[in-house]
Amino acid sequence: MAHVILGLLLITPQSFYDLIKGFEAGVALFYSASSGSIKRALDTLLTRGLIEVASTEAGGRGRKVYRVTDAGRQEFHAWMTGELNGGDLETAALSRLYFLGLLEPDERVPALRRVTGRIENDLARLSALAAHLRDLEVPEEHRDLATHQHAMLDYGIAAHRFTLDWFRDHLNRHERPTH
Repeated sequence: MAHVILGLLLITPQSFYDLIKGFEAGVALFYSASSGSIKRALDTLLTRGLIEVASTEAGGRGRKVYRVTDAGRQEFHAWMTGELNGGDLETAALSRLYFLGLLEPDERVPALRRVTGRIENDLARLSALAAHLRDLEVPEEHRDLATHQHAMLDYGIAAHRFTLDWFRDHLNRHERPTH
């Protein structure tokens, strides 16, 4: 979540309330977060020096507006240009896609290639698992359960194939020279 917040703050400095609205307006399409988790992430980013308070409005509430520091820019850039880690491929891929325009144009194609590479690896792993499971003998009392578990695996493979095709198509559009 910290990287998503950094991305939103790189677009424009925002208050805590603005960030909540930003999540609701677009980020929630690929990443859901509660106001409490956003607040905790903001506090961690402040502690790590990746963001700072840009201004505090006068008044009873003292609304703080946050902005990204140079260290935060470097952290965000390293995340955007690094390998996709973690178990949630969809969130990792879509969050990078959402912020891809924050990278320099010559960094976008390599970033998209890393996304497609991760999808290819995950798809290969799921396909190998499916092949392995086809060769296993399932006891009669577990066949109904196994049928639906195999269907779930088939769904995952189909979803990965769709995602890979979509990202490859997007990558191809960016690899073509524009004249």
